[in-house]
Amino acid sequence: MAAAAAPGGVTRFVRFDYRGQIAQAIQEGDQLQVIEGDLFGAYKVTSTRRRLPEVKLLYPVAAPKVLAVGLNYKSHLGNRTPPAQPEIFYKPTTCLQNPGDPIRIPAGARNVHYEGEIVVVIGKKLSRASRQQAADGIFGVTCGNDVSERDWQNGDKKDLQWWRAKGADTFGPMGPAIVRGLDYGKLMLETRLNGKTMQKQSTSDLLFDCPAIVSFVSQFVTLTPGDVIFTGTPGSTTAMSPGDTVEVEIEGIGVLKNPITG
Repeated sequence: MAAAAAPGGVTRFVRFDYRGQIAQAIQEGDQLQVIEGDLFGAYKVTSTRRRLPEVKLLYPVAAPKVLAVGLNYKSHLGNRTPPAQPEIFYKPTTCLQNPGDPIRIPAGARNVHYEGEIVVVIGKKLSRASRQQAADGIFGVTCGNDVSERDWQNGDKKDLQWWRAKGADTFGPMGPAIVRGLDYGKLMLETRLNGKTMQKQSTSDLLFDCPAIVSFVSQFVTLTPGDVIFTGTPGSTTAMSPGDTVEVEIEGIGVLKNPITG
C-alpha cells in the first residue's frame, strides 16, 4: 500500500539482528544503512550496509513502556457508549514480539483474538503536553497486534486486571519498521487471518487520534523516548488457533506477520 507523505518525506527505521549483533538502520527497499547513536537524539549513518534478506528483523524499538487504548474506533464500539476520554491500559514490555516470530497461546487460553493496530512511538520526553507538543513528540508509527484472551478479559471468571489477557508473553507483536513522515490520521489498516481480510478501516475512524492520545497520557504519566502506545483496533475480532497466520498491514508501513502456535 502507498500512503501520502507529510512535508519532509518519509523515513523508515528498523532494528535487526545480524549474526548475533543487534543494530538499527534506515531502510530503503532491501537496503539497510546502519546507524549509530541515539535514534531519538543524535545519530549518524555509517558506511555499513546490510540487505534485508540477510538480517532478522526485531520489533523496532525496545520500549521503556508499552501503553494501549481500548474502545477507540467507532466501528469497534458496537452499542457501547463512546468513552469521554482515551481508555488507557498497560502491557508489559515482555509481551513484545518480533515480526515473523510466533504468537504463543498460553496454557489454559481458549479464546485468543488478534487486534490490528497502529502504534505510536514517542520521540521525546513529554509531560503535560499540549496537542501540538504531543504531535511534535511523536517520532513515528509502526504496526502492532494487541493480542487478547477474551475470556480472561471479559469472561465469567475474568481477571481483575488485564495483566495476562493482553500482557501474556508474545501478545504484543510490533513492526516491521518505524515510519516517520506519514499522515498518521489517514492510513488504511487491514488485518488478515490466513489470508482472509478480517478488519479494514482507516485511522481517520479513530475516536481519539494519535496527538490526542499522547497529550492525554502525558497529563498523568511522563512519556519518554521509545515508549509506545497501541491506539486501538477497528471492527470486530475472532479467535485464532495454532497453525493460523495473522497479518497486520498499514499503508506506508508494511506488513506485520506472525504464525500462531500452542
